[in-house]
Amino acid sequence: MRSTRIAAVVAGVVMVAGLTACNGGKSDNAGGNGGGVGSNQSPLEAALASLKTASQQTDGKKSAEVDGTVKMGPSTQTMKGAMDWSQGMRMDVTITQPAGPMAGKPTKALYTPTAMFMGIPIQGKSWIKYDYDALAKKLGPSGALLKDQMNNNNPNRAMELLISSGKVKEAGKEDVRGVQATHYTGTLSVSELTRMQSKNVSEQDLKALEQQLKGAGTENETIDLWISSENLLVKKREQMVGAKTFDSTVYYSHYGTKVTVTEPPASETVDFDKVGQP
Repeated sequence: MRSTRIAAVVAGVVMVAGLTACNGGKSDNAGGNGGGVGSNQSPLEAALASLKTASQQTDGKKSAEVDGTVKMGPSTQTMKGAMDWSQGMRMDVTITQPAGPMAGKPTKALYTPTAMFMGIPIQGKSWIKYDYDALAKKLGPSGALLKDQMNNNNPNRAMELLISSGKVKEAGKEDVRGVQATHYTGTLSVSELTRMQSKNVSEQDLKALEQQLKGAGTENETIDLWISSENLLVKKREQMVGAKTFDSTVYYSHYGTKVTVTEPPASETVDFDKVGQP
């Protein structure tokens, strides 16, 4: 199996995990901590206030079950499992891909604050290890962003992004798998997305990433969020149109669930950059 094919696998796994491409950071634009339109609130102010409350409530739960899909061009991947963001991001999920060396076969994926492990038997080992520092060096600007996202990912990042942008509106009430939820939506340009990245990503990498996205024909990203009456994120959808359409949908449930991630022993892993080497 070639390392380039493995690199494609990891790129898909990262996306299907529902990682938002940007981190909005904390913002005071939301005003109060309550949802709903108050007597002195505009629709925008009410939406921002509701998202700020949901961001705080969701972040405080520290763990949840997750499942969803990601479409990259004609290909659709699925993911199901659980994640914990109490001390760095940890996740235990099963990925199913429609093409490639593991097509149609559920594949175990483990995430820790420093590395990701794919349960793909190869070279006499059971796992392929993707160290985030190594990926950052190999993939350049997108790798630096990937490292930051994997170190800091949690479900409320998309809410923080829309809060900071100030570009969000309520789109009505909807049923999400039996849960009544309020739908919020917002669209940001590529320039806005890159300007709102984490401070852990250098200015040079941000500019390079912006050019990379524009070069692929990407102009904007639309983020849709569904918030329950308990102020918890129950569904997130991110759409980015370019040379290849990226469309990720993730459902969140059973907040507070226990998540245990045990890193595979070194004797059972192969570093991704050594795949295919004797």
